[in-house]
Amino acid sequence: MPELPEVETTRRGIAPHLIGQRVVRVIVRNARLRWPIPEDLDVRLSGQAIVSVERRAKYLLIGAEVGTLISHLGMSGSLRMVEAGTPVAKHDHVDIELESGMILRYTDPRRFGAMLWSAEPPLQHKLLQKLGPEPLLADFTADHLYERSRGRKMPIKPFIMDNAVVVGVGNIYASEALFAAGIDPRREAGRVSKAAYAKLTAEIKRVLAAAIEQGGTTLRDFVGGDGKPGYFQQTLFVYGRSGEPCRVCANELSEVKLGQRSSVFCLKCQS
Repeated sequence: MPELPEVETTRRGIAPHLIGQRVVRVIVRNARLRWPIPEDLDVRLSGQAIVSVERRAKYLLIGAEVGTLISHLGMSGSLRMVEAGTPVAKHDHVDIELESGMILRYTDPRRFGAMLWSAEPPLQHKLLQKLGPEPLLADFTADHLYERSRGRKMPIKPFIMDNAVVVGVGNIYASEALFAAGIDPRREAGRVSKAAYAKLTAEIKRVLAAAIEQGGTTLRDFVGGDGKPGYFQQTLFVYGRSGEPCRVCANELSEVKLGQRSSVFCLKCQS
């Protein structure tokens, strides 16, 4: 599943091609995504200029002169720029044609993504209203995590993966940040000290920023907005490495299920 760095990589890849461009038409080949694509999307968006391309959590917000296209990549989706005339593949569900001759193409084999329209300010949309802070912004702090965790008995890993606590810390980056902070993913969130949360907050910011800089994490289905994959996977310390030696201490990495997600960690480096 594309996580926050992959979505931010997509945003950075498509934004220069979209901002200032006017939409010629919208072609919807398959409207049956996680939620149906609005039947009148072509009418609403065609003729409008794109004025912004922003991200909130893992949602891409493509702002037009009137209204906003809210897109989520789901488990296997991608948004990328292609030239007019590029052959359409089986899972290419939506084309947004621009005056430049370029096309913003939405592809989604599993159709768990979304492409919705909001006439209101997008942050007021029901899908975005209750999201926690952005991990790379100033309002995501150790104090925030510490205060939200008091009395919580759930393991620390699913706690930081809760979008109501902080957005965009998915399985890959939660695993990597906890390793870097030396925190066992099984530890109760309410039993983590403020000092440990300070280190964890710093590592979440560092890991996500590094992943964005390197273009996201290459997974089976992810393709960036410019058609190029990311390369962060080359530097993963624990995610996907169960049974392999720890890159720090050479101890065999362990694996458990937390919140129905696989969690790989080092028994020696994380406590």
